[in-house]
Amino acid sequence: MELQQQFEAAAARSKELTKRPSNEELLQLYALYKQGSEGDVNEDRPGGFDFKAIAKHDAWAELKGKSKEVAMQEYIDFMDKLYQQYA
Repeated sequence: MELQQQFEAAAARSKELTKRPSNEELLQLYALYKQGSEGDVNEDRPGGFDFKAIAKHDAWAELKGKSKEVAMQEYIDFMDKLYQQYA
């Protein structure tokens, strides 16, 4: 199975978790997904008091420069770990 297909399969498996991962794990999963699917952050940092949106933006921005392929593989590996813990 090629990397893109594995990435999409891992994303689909994220919806099968029966327990909720920690906020830190969810942020890491989000950031790796965005980096793997879109590349470097391409939007302005949210302002105001939307702390959730700010945290998500910052987590994604920390991965700036990481290739899509590396981010996809890290997402797949991280999702495998979470699946073992929370499925």
